Amino acid sequence: MADITLKGNPIHTSGDLPAVGSTAPDFSLVAPDLSDASLATYAGKKKLLNIVPSLDTATCAISTQKFNSAMADKSDAVALVISADLPFASKRFCGAEGIENVISLSMMRSKSFAKDYGMLITDGPLAGLCARGVVVLDENNQVIYTQLVPEIGQEPDYDAALAAL
Repeated sequence: MADITLKGNPIHTSGDLPAVGSTAPDFSLVAPDLSDASLATYAGKKKLLNIVPSLDTATCAISTQKFNSAMADKSDAVALVISADLPFASKRFCGAEGIENVISLSMMRSKSFAKDYGMLITDGPLAGLCARGVVVLDENNQVIYTQLVPEIGQEPDYDAALAAL
């Protein structure tokens, strides 16, 4: 369990992010077209997982926009924004914001991703959503970078995540 804060108030996650050097847990998330997506969907590519509570918040939107801009010239990698948002809402957000270089994935069918990655918020007003964090995987799904953002309203360290990618 990790300790984070929401507006300075302590809340907790279900566990810890996968360790750097470990193999990332596989997942089954829902793509914008309602198909299932897993690590195999992006086989052979480096993966930046931008894990957020909801795209319907300012900080989540900003991080998605910044990673979208940074991914424009990275053909060997994919950026995934993962949230509890329904695929319909994520698709609408991405369309309205011109997000073309980040793929939104939803935990609509299961919270297993959040549990397996230690990111499920277990208490407080956001219980059941993901904490904010970034996980970078190499093309073989080895974890090469992680960041659990300590305060939900804080942006991740873009430079460090992109340097790892």
